[in-house]
Amino acid sequence: MSNANSTLLDSVDARTKLAGSNKMEILLFSLGTRETFGINVFKVREVSQTPKITKTPNMPVGVEGVISLRGNIIPVISLAKFVCPNDIDANSEETMIVTEFSKHTQGFLVRSVDRIIRVDWNKVRAPETMLAGNQALITAITELEDGKLVSILDVEAILASVIGESFVPDIPAVGVDQEKFMFFVDDSMVARKEIVSVLDKLGVKYQQANNGAEAWDKLQNIATRYQHDSEPLSSHLKLILVDAEMPEMDGYVLTKHIKSDSRFQNIPVVMHSSLSSNANRAMGSSVGVDAYVAKFDPFVLAETISPFLQN
Repeated sequence: MSNANSTLLDSVDARTKLAGSNKMEILLFSLGTRETFGINVFKVREVSQTPKITKTPNMPVGVEGVISLRGNIIPVISLAKFVCPNDIDANSEETMIVTEFSKHTQGFLVRSVDRIIRVDWNKVRAPETMLAGNQALITAITELEDGKLVSILDVEAILASVIGESFVPDIPAVGVDQEKFMFFVDDSMVARKEIVSVLDKLGVKYQQANNGAEAWDKLQNIATRYQHDSEPLSSHLKLILVDAEMPEMDGYVLTKHIKSDSRFQNIPVVMHSSLSSNANRAMGSSVGVDAYVAKFDPFVLAETISPFLQN
C-alpha cells in the first residue's frame, strides 16, 4: 500500500479522543461489489497490502491461512466469504485490514480501502431492513453525503462465525433478591447472547437494550416509574452494564447522561467493551464509569459485576 494509504490511521490514543463526543470514525472499504462497507476505526490497528499468506490445514471456513505480524501468528480472514459469498473474487483481495479487539488480532482481506469518514453516532442506525442473508453480520448502517449507504460490520459476529462463540462455563449464582435487577446494553447480537448466558448462570434478572439511545429511553422510563411509586431506584436497579460503541449514542455519552441524572445516584455503571486499551479505560473513567471490563471473558465479567449486584 502507498505511504498515503498507510497513513490513513492515527494512533489509537489519538482516536480515543473522539470517545464521549458522540462521534465515530469509520474506515470505508470495498469487497469488490457495489456495496460500501465500514468498520469502526477504533478496532483497526493497521492497513497494508495483502502479504504472503501461509496455508494451514483444517482452518475454519473463511480463514485463508496465517501470517506472522511482528512475531505473532494471526489468522487472515476473507470478509467476502462471509458477507457476499456469491461474489467472491479471491484475486481481488489486495488489501488487509488488521483489527484488534476482545483480546484477538486478525487480518481481514478486502478489495480496497477508500477513506475515513467522521459521523455523529445519532446518524448511525440499526439495520432494521437489511436482507436476511447478511443481517447478522451488519451491526449498523449510515449514509454518506451522496446518499450512498454504508454497512458497518459486526466484527464480533464474524469472529463468532470463524472461531465459534465463547463457551460460558458453570458460574455460581450470586443469590440476588428477585426484586432486584440489572440493565445492560450492547449493539452486537453475539455480545448480548453471551451476556445473557452469564447473567442466567448468576441468577440475575435483567432488562436490555440494543443501542445507547434505546437504553437511555428505557432507563428514563424505569426511573420515572419508580419515582412515581416513591421508591428509590437504587433499591431495585443494582447495576448498568454499557458497551462503548453503539449506534445512535455511544456508551460514553450514555454514561454521562446516567451520571448527571440524580435518579441514578448510587447505581454503578460498568463499561463492557472490546476496546481495552489504556486510553479507552481512561475515557471510561473520565465519564464516571465505576469499572471497566474487556470482552469477552465470562469469568472476568461475572467477577466484575457480582460485587455490585450483592451490595
